[in-house]
Amino acid sequence: MAWQPLPTSDARSGEPAPLARSLDRVVRNLGGSSAEAVGGLFGRWQDIVGGRIAQHATPSALRDGALVVTVDDPAWATQLRFLEPEILSRVREAIDLPMLERLEVLVRRPKR
Repeated sequence: MAWQPLPTSDARSGEPAPLARSLDRVVRNLGGSSAEAVGGLFGRWQDIVGGRIAQHATPSALRDGALVVTVDDPAWATQLRFLEPEILSRVREAIDLPMLERLEVLVRRPKR
């Protein structure tokens, strides 16, 4: 299957579309709310979850209704799974991500 650009109303005008509009369209096609919301989640992570959690946990993806978070230790994976309802609630309060349904936690130890 050959690559084709996403259909847009901008394509008819022949004028370049603003990058923000293009990013929003891409994020929405990937199941996100908007580029601003997704960027807000990653940019405001420490404010949303607090400094202690942010030291050990980093958001790494939004996919299929899940916020994928990478932690540096299995103990933090357990802690985040326990805190899942609270973390999702905080994220929803801070940022418009209505498709967010669950938290997935991956353990990736830092390279030494």
